[in-house]
Amino acid sequence: ARVAAGERVCFVGDGVNDAPVLAAATVGIAMGAGAEVAREAGDLVIVHSDLSGVVEAIQLGRATLRKIKQNLFWAFCYNTVAIPVAAGLFVPYFHLTLPPEWAGLAMALSSVSVVSNSLLLRLRG
Repeated sequence: ARVAAGERVCFVGDGVNDAPVLAAATVGIAMGAGAEVAREAGDLVIVHSDLSGVVEAIQLGRATLRKIKQNLFWAFCYNTVAIPVAAGLFVPYFHLTLPPEWAGLAMALSSVSVVSNSLLLRLRG
């Protein structure tokens, strides 16, 4: 009923009877030691049948979303500056140009910074 009303619902289950609810929930979390049908119906499977894994999964999801927002912010800032410079829009005003090889290097470094920032998720406590 709540999903039909547009609410976000997370359900944790491990049995055959839980499978339909796991499939219908916004996020279905199945416990690893439960029934195979429950694991198939869940969006996420907690391998160790310990409820602390649910908390850890939620924390990881939030950290991932923060990291995505950081990467989008920095990519937007980079592109807001670098694309007009590479296109030569500032030449008439500041005589500022960016040779193609430097533009390519800057783009590669931008990608490396996004990947490096994403890898910082592994260091989270």
